[in-house]
Amino acid sequence: MDSSKLIIRAYRPADCPELLRLFFDTVHTVNARDYSPEQLDAWADGSPDAEAWGRSLLEHFTLVAETSGIIAGFGDIDNRGYLDRLYVHKDFQGMGIAAALCNRLEMGHEHITTYASITARPFFQKRGYRVVRENRAVRHGIELLNYFMEKTL
Repeated sequence: MDSSKLIIRAYRPADCPELLRLFFDTVHTVNARDYSPEQLDAWADGSPDAEAWGRSLLEHFTLVAETSGIIAGFGDIDNRGYLDRLYVHKDFQGMGIAAALCNRLEMGHEHITTYASITARPFFQKRGYRVVRENRAVRHGIELLNYFMEKTL
């Protein structure tokens, strides 16, 4: 992908259905190397609360990465510096999209926190985040290991 063709723009409510598909597909493909099928189904069960997602994405500073008219990724951060979601389409991994989104999301925050998956942990560590503690999230009765991480700019 030619990085000059990457557009990072503000989230629009009309994006929500596509972001939900991207989230599901990314979790079930990219994260499959680090989590069991049962854990993937608990994390992304295919029946998200679209209304709650839409509200959250509007309440946070949410950005969408687009290339050639295709949504390639998205991320959001709240006003306290909690980076909530960062997902890149399975077909656009390793192309600098997550970094481009983070560069913009992190602006204006002195202290940033996130819960990173096993898969995402190395990405965040390369960006200067440190693991504060392991975390065991429970979704639909299934335990998922992730890491509470922070970065001070």
